[in-house]
Amino acid sequence: MSGTLQRGFWEGLNTTWKLGKIIFPITLIVTILQFTPFLPWFIKLISPMMGLLGLSGEAAVPLVLGNALNLYAGIAAIISFDFTVKEVFIIAIMLSFSHNLFVESAVATSVGVKWWIIVGVRVGLALFSAFIINLVWNGGSEMAQYGFVSGSESAPNGWGEIILHGAQTAIIAIVQLACIVIPLMIVMQLMRDRGWLDAMSNKMAPFMRLLGIDKSASMTMVAGLTIGLAYGAGLMIQAVKEDNVSKKDMSLALIFLVSCHAVVEDTLVFIPLGIPVWPLLIIRLLTAIILTITIAYFWNKRDNKKRKEMIHEHSYHTL
Repeated sequence: MSGTLQRGFWEGLNTTWKLGKIIFPITLIVTILQFTPFLPWFIKLISPMMGLLGLSGEAAVPLVLGNALNLYAGIAAIISFDFTVKEVFIIAIMLSFSHNLFVESAVATSVGVKWWIIVGVRVGLALFSAFIINLVWNGGSEMAQYGFVSGSESAPNGWGEIILHGAQTAIIAIVQLACIVIPLMIVMQLMRDRGWLDAMSNKMAPFMRLLGIDKSASMTMVAGLTIGLAYGAGLMIQAVKEDNVSKKDMSLALIFLVSCHAVVEDTLVFIPLGIPVWPLLIIRLLTAIILTITIAYFWNKRDNKKRKEMIHEHSYHTL
């Protein structure tokens, strides 16, 4: 028992160190950029395209902050402006697909999936979903009621306070990561040693088959669906190393998870904004399932074609 706890602790500590080296510099830089002229310039640059998505120019602020940092930064920006219910719902849909891009895309590369695939899928889904919702939904013109939340926060003064604020934000992010990842890795090591992970993978197998993914990626899916990409990265890294998850299965699992991860937290966090969250959850889940099944179908079709060509070529040379 003590050996299991020790292995899990050191695995969690090692994972926290690996991810911390990614999270700290990115969070520090992006947090500092909030208080420089770069952010207002970038927001002004992309404001004209907001109209195509049914959004006002101010919507660029929560979208940029949410994508650069996290959902909470995006929500803090939303409640600083007066948006309609439709605008808040569109922004929420976009941020649920595409948020914390820098950190979560960097994390994806640590398990062997190219960052541009992750970014492309997430941003593409965000833009496509916003365009469709704006096209088909004619309601939601009333002003959104944000409930008991406040968007006020004192801004740091001077470069010293800005850098200190950025460093504090990055350190807090890593401490939060450690508080989740280390206990999680201990629990996972315990489950692995007692054979519980195999039982869980078997129960997930029918759903994994539906998506065209091998059951060896089950723990990656469970981690991503429950605690998200950044916090679940520890399990993903371990799954690649110990469960022999193939690059194809990990890629398909991540494609599903970038569309639909941390489903409970990322859905409930929008409740104070006064929008219907059930459609938000259903849209994310259905999009993830359909997208993953489609990609898996064409991926398998391509692999089968290559396999047949190799068999034919081998047969030809044998003759």
